Parts: sequence; structure tokens; C-alpha cells
Amino acid sequence: MAMQPAEIEAYIKAALPDAQVVIQDLAGDGDHYAASVVSEAFRGKSRVQQHQLVYAALQGRMGGELHALALQTSAP
Repeated sequence: MAMQPAEIEAYIKAALPDAQVVIQDLAGDGDHYAASVVSEAFRGKSRVQQHQLVYAALQGRMGGELHALALQTSAP
């Protein structure tokens, strides 16, 4: 079952409450999204560490309910 953009945003904001999140459906199929996430939690972390925080927020849904997520992360 595909995830809705609001669900993805809710999971990210639950783990990173200060995050500014923008979700874009890339293919219109509910499986391929791009996300821009800006959070103070990313400050001082490598890009890989930032992405790991977002993937952890999705609680194992990557590769299952959520097939593809192109991430752009940054600190404010």
C-alpha cells in the first residue's frame, strides 16, 4: 500500500518537530516522492547522517510502503 504525502510529512515531523517539510509526488503513483527537509537537528551532521535521521523517522517504511524518496536535507 502506497503512502500519502501527508503521512510522510507526519512521520518526519513526529521525529523532527521543528522540521520544515515539503513533499512532492514525482510520478503520480504514490510510490516515488521527493522531500525537502530543513531542521536544526541536521546542524553539524554529514549529509548521510541527515538522511539517516529522515529514514529512521519513517520507521522502516522505506522499501516497503514507500518505494523511493529523493531527499534534500539541510540545517536552517
